[in-house]
Amino acid sequence: MTIEVRACRPEEVARGLRPIFHFFGSTPSEDALTMFDRLMPPGRLHAAFEDGDAVGGAGVFPLELTVPGGRVHAAGVTVVGVLPSHRRRGILRELMRAQLDDVHERAEPVACLWASEATIYGRFGYGMASLAGEIDLARDRSLYAQPFEPRGRVRLVDHDEALELVPPVHERVARETPGMAARSRDWWELRALADPEWRRRGGGEMVRAVLEVDGEPEAYALYRLHPAFEHFASVGRTNVIEALAVSAQATAEIWRFLFDVDWMSRIEAHLLPVDHPLFFLLAEPRLMRFTLTDALWVRVVDLGDALSRRSYLGEQEVVFEVRDSFCPWNEGRWRVAAVGAERTDAAADLRLDVSALGSAYLGGFTFAELARAARVEEVRPGGLVRGDELFCGDGAPWCVEIF
Repeated sequence: MTIEVRACRPEEVARGLRPIFHFFGSTPSEDALTMFDRLMPPGRLHAAFEDGDAVGGAGVFPLELTVPGGRVHAAGVTVVGVLPSHRRRGILRELMRAQLDDVHERAEPVACLWASEATIYGRFGYGMASLAGEIDLARDRSLYAQPFEPRGRVRLVDHDEALELVPPVHERVARETPGMAARSRDWWELRALADPEWRRRGGGEMVRAVLEVDGEPEAYALYRLHPAFEHFASVGRTNVIEALAVSAQATAEIWRFLFDVDWMSRIEAHLLPVDHPLFFLLAEPRLMRFTLTDALWVRVVDLGDALSRRSYLGEQEVVFEVRDSFCPWNEGRWRVAAVGAERTDAAADLRLDVSALGSAYLGGFTFAELARAARVEEVRPGGLVRGDELFCGDGAPWCVEIF
């Protein structure tokens, strides 16, 4: 049978989503279709059709992604999957080809994703750009290292009040944190604050807590409780979905609140940044059992535009010789300095694949780190130092949610 890869028409969205939902053991529900209809514009879901049936799909959420110094339009790649009956036929490659060509035509200079299988996306030019951690801490070992005095008041609020109080806190954090994205009201309603049964995994309803200082929201936490008892003693856990704060004091307060929820014996949290303040807030940070995983992956789609839209430190400049077989319009030598990026015939300082550039783009990894893994070649002495001084970021990139 002939495979046709193209953008789905509005009436074909449910079919285009079925391949990825297969791997979750379900078919798209009405709620899921409503969410994709409101968050994924027409034409952003590509599918591979065989005899009218979708056997693979790949979609995009249009995002405003924070990068060092500002924000860029980005393709948030999602719902990528090919049915097991059609693997090893080049279908994923065709989907990636159609999707990246479309992203390029739409002038979105970068694409980003969470990789369900990390071995897949490097060959399409994506590079691991950030890390995330998770913790599992016994509540009775959550003492702070320094004396702590709260200044604000935490209130539990319902969905509608959270919809008004929480987004401004998120926006203040997101616009300063590379790797985070702006959220629309639809995104809050349909994803961030949504609480369908399948997300609970045996836990209770989502709880929404807001920390107010002098009447103004400065932090929030979204969490759910998993109560459990053994021999009449609590072995329940607090599962922190998301906790953000606009200051160091507010961070300490919202986490102190989470650690002190009664009846729970453990606190779990996921998708935390590698430089989370908890390492210095807690008296015994090793007891968090902080474990790492790869998080956001970045693909530089339009190299000149992407590198010109982020900021740089110092007066250094560096010339990259970039390999990009999948998006050959990026190949060649590029001079990058504080004023931006431009093509050049000058001698290269660093030679690298576009995936390595994606790893360094948000400031999460240095060119020196990549060189130690043979992912970057220093062509001219001092190129690694100059590149790292230029791309140096303030804090680790952090993507607070999987999309």
